Amino acid sequence: MSFLWRTLSFAFRVSRFRFWIYTAGTYVVGYALGMGSWTEFLRPEYAVYLAYFFFPANLFIYGINDYWDEKTDSLNPKKDGAKEHRLGAGERDMLKRLLWAVTFLSLALMAFQGWELRAIFSGFLFLSYFYSAPPLRFKGIPFLDFASNMLYIMPGIFGYYLAAGTLPPLPLVIGGFAHISAMHIFSAVPDVGCDRAAGIKTTPVYFGERAALIICLAFWSLLSYLVITLSGFHPLGYLSLIYPALPLIVLVKRGVLERAYWTLPYINWTLGGLLFLMVTLSKV
Repeated sequence: MSFLWRTLSFAFRVSRFRFWIYTAGTYVVGYALGMGSWTEFLRPEYAVYLAYFFFPANLFIYGINDYWDEKTDSLNPKKDGAKEHRLGAGERDMLKRLLWAVTFLSLALMAFQGWELRAIFSGFLFLSYFYSAPPLRFKGIPFLDFASNMLYIMPGIFGYYLAAGTLPPLPLVIGGFAHISAMHIFSAVPDVGCDRAAGIKTTPVYFGERAALIICLAFWSLLSYLVITLSGFHPLGYLSLIYPALPLIVLVKRGVLERAYWTLPYINWTLGGLLFLMVTLSKV
């Protein structure tokens, strides 16, 4: 196996393919909401940042996470199988080189951005790095752990500004924040044991699993309310009720937590794709 192929294969595993939608998806939806016509998808800038938010951005987010989380990952049963990458012996140097490559790519892109886009892009990089990295390490601070996941909304704000030249309406940002906060807390509930053992005080560790699920229910209920009302009570808007149903089901039947965790990305792919299609068709 060639060195290039090994490097690309390693980078792909670190970047968590099934989570690519969380950055690229918000970018695409944000861009679609901000554009005046579907023809704006033909702009070269759109394609450049689509590629960036699909792969390099996720390599940066999860690469930083893997680099600083070796102790936690060694205790995490989710990293025992093939679904999540655990940094192996001798891989730190390769990961460090890849992270520097993404950093230089990001700086190169910033050289061609206006100040407004540069500020949004810098916010994304700042949150992506310090979510896992010291001295800030937001992931180990209750409340800041889920609040810093605003990093996943930043590509959407970036895409909206790239298309419209202005920031998105506040209700859209609040809806995105509510969704990503609930997602983060819900995804951290299965990790309570290993996070507690590693000394990481996440929101679920601080409040306990049941209270954390109730917080998820509140955030996702807010999201559903905003989606339904902002869509003018469109029938498809009611599909967003799937989200608050997840923690509600887990609260009633705790044995389905792991299945719900692994199902969530597919729900995001499906409903996110449907939202993108609806927004795009409205611009035709």
